[in-house]
Formats: sequence, structure tokens, C-alpha cells
Amino acid sequence: MSALRLWLNSYLRLFTGPISRITFTNVLEILILAVLVYNVLLWIKDTKAWTLLKGFVVLAAFVMVVYILQMHTLIFIVSRGIDIVILAVLVIFQPELRKALEQLGEKQIVASLVPIIDTNRTVSERFSDKTVNEIVKASFEMGRAKTGALIVIEQNIRLDEYERTGIVLDSVVSSQLLINIFEHNTPLHDGAVIIRENRITSATCYLPLSDNMMLSKELGTRHRAGVGISEETDSFTIIVSEETGAVSIAYKGELQRNITPEILKERLVVLQNKSVTPKKFKFWKGRSKHEA
Repeated sequence: MSALRLWLNSYLRLFTGPISRITFTNVLEILILAVLVYNVLLWIKDTKAWTLLKGFVVLAAFVMVVYILQMHTLIFIVSRGIDIVILAVLVIFQPELRKALEQLGEKQIVASLVPIIDTNRTVSERFSDKTVNEIVKASFEMGRAKTGALIVIEQNIRLDEYERTGIVLDSVVSSQLLINIFEHNTPLHDGAVIIRENRITSATCYLPLSDNMMLSKELGTRHRAGVGISEETDSFTIIVSEETGAVSIAYKGELQRNITPEILKERLVVLQNKSVTPKKFKFWKGRSKHEA
């Protein structure tokens, strides 16, 4: 019995020793690593990288067996191929890595940590109520006439590279103009229209097609292009089906089909971004000439 107690004490001492030397910095490092690993796994799970990751896990298990069994020839090949594997990972995951960096850039980390720096603020909007009404009216009028349409509304990420594939218009948004652009057998009906703020910047624009295998097989090129541009950028896309006349929307890679005018207007009002933006930095509250 005493021997068992002695063994338990020696066993517990292995853990209590290192624990007693843990500092606040060590705890902070563990928390940061845990958050990073969790977010990386969450990001991978929501993308096609999840399937590729399982393939890399199988490959890593194979490499582990090679090292355990001391297969010298394979060990030599693996050690020489590490650089190639790293380069291959960067190439394979390039779209996902780019999207992750864009999402990180969209987050206003400093503003959220130090909210006091933007105490003097002004209200702005991305586009007007008139533009919202004109887009909703045009979309559902084209739906009733079964006129296919693809309308991309720009947000924070500029769509210059896609505008260059089309024809420059730079016109005020109106339902009559949108309907006329997508009318059958007109020079501008093929492709997408891009809207920035209250203006139609260009038409007949080519968009990247989504390779999302979860999309319904009955969807055509127009819907896949709408989802594709929403995967590559933070734009909001309206798709009008030429076959059924149904109006759908795509945002952040997700497609919502057969929406109503009320839903579309509600989503566009949210996109108006009538937000409070910083006008100038101020680190303290005080009274100036025009302050109440």
C-alpha cells in the first residue's frame, strides 16, 4: 500500500511541478492558440478545403508510419518533398486563403477595441431609397415578363476588374433602364449589370462561375455566376430566372430562391448601410464652438 502511495505521489509530482511554473503569459498564449485553431477549423469546415484537409490527414498518417517503420528511402523522398507540399497547399487553398484575408480585412478590429476614437460621427448611406425602389420594381417586372437578369450591387470591395469586362454606362439607376438593358435581343442583355451607389456603372459584364457542388443541378449559368461573384466579393446579387420568372438573391456564397418583393426590399434596406461613420478622431469629449 505504501508503495502504491509513493508511486501516486511521484506521478502527481510530474504534473504539479510544471503547473506551479505556469505564468499569465502562458495562459494567454494557450487561449490565443485555442481561438486560432478553433477559427481555422471552423473556416476549413465551411469551405471545400474540408475534403482536401481529410486527404492531407491521410497523407500525414502515411508519413508517420514511414518514420515509425524507419523506411529510409521513403523518408528521404518525404524530406525532400516538404517544400513542394507547402507550395502545393498554398496553390490549392489560394481562393480560400484570399477569402479569409478579405474577411479579416473587413473587420474593424481597431474601431471595436477603441470605440472612443470616433465620437464625432456622421450618418451616410450606400444608395438612396429611390434606388432601392427602382431595383425592386425592375426585378419583379422582369420576373413577370420572364426576362432573365443579373444585377450585382457593389459594397466595400470594388468590382473594377469585372466592370472592365463589360460596357461602361455610368447612368442613374432606374427601373426603365434596367428593364431595357435586359430586354431580349438587345445589345446589352447578355451578362451582368454592376451598380455602385446610385449609378449603373457597366453592363454585359462577365462574372466568375461558382463551383459549389451543393447548388441545384437545375440552376443555369446565370445563377452560378450570381453565386460566384458573391463568393469572390462582398457584393449582393439579384438573379431573375428567364425560365420561371422567379427572383433569387446571392450573398456571401449563399443563394436564396423565389423571394418576394418585401424580402428583396428588406435586404436592400439593410445593404443601404445607413451607418455611423467616423468624421474625425477625438480622444476626449469637450465643448467646441458648435457643440451642444
